[in-house]
Amino acid sequence: MSTITQGFLDHKIFSIVSETAAEQGVRAFVIGGYVRDCFLGRPSKDIDIVVEGSGIELAEAVGAKVRSNVSVFRNFGTAMLRYRGIEVEFVGARKESYRRDSRKPIVEDGTLEDDQLRRDFTINAMAYNHREGLVDAFDGIGDLKRKTIKCVGCALDRFLEDALRMFRAVRFAAQLGFEIENETKSAIQKLAPTISKVSAERIQVELVKLLTSDHPEMMRTLYELGLTAVFMPEFDEMMNTSQQSKHHIYSVGE
Repeated sequence: MSTITQGFLDHKIFSIVSETAAEQGVRAFVIGGYVRDCFLGRPSKDIDIVVEGSGIELAEAVGAKVRSNVSVFRNFGTAMLRYRGIEVEFVGARKESYRRDSRKPIVEDGTLEDDQLRRDFTINAMAYNHREGLVDAFDGIGDLKRKTIKCVGCALDRFLEDALRMFRAVRFAAQLGFEIENETKSAIQKLAPTISKVSAERIQVELVKLLTSDHPEMMRTLYELGLTAVFMPEFDEMMNTSQQSKHHIYSVGE
């Protein structure tokens, strides 16, 4: 039995979701980080379910079966329940498009494939359910094997949609011990100044995850790609400041 199948069968919630989705006549898939982590054998307690239909309706039906309260966020079209220590979030599949003069997405109901297309990296775009197995439109499984962080589709488009994804590319590389694919890296270097549009709070979350990963030295990658120059210019000053001492061969930043 494959790692991913074993990982999913260990959780009764997936059988309940599949059964309930079939009763409602909709397709539902586990998607994103949980699928990735099952392949990697990493623990994960956050599960995302994408539904070709109403994620809220499916969540409420599943919640009734497992006797769990469901938190509904209608403005975002999402719902969340807790099951045996795991947070399960449900959302309807979405399609996003953009006007030429705006990066604010126009959101419409979509298919699983539409939803995968709007995700950040190939390793985060894989979906799975018991009936159809793995749906991997962008060879995320191949990039897992190659230990590569690569954008879904055009890297420039993905980063223009959300500049924080540039930081997330480095953070995932640090957490997983992966390399960033060349086109993805080049897009970050080109668009690094746009991270100024991201709130300090969102950047802080990613920064803490990177610094507490197994590879905090990838702060150097943020510097080399031009990101710290925008949100932490003091770090760039440290990287460019020698210690002027025979006892130290590294800059202050190193």
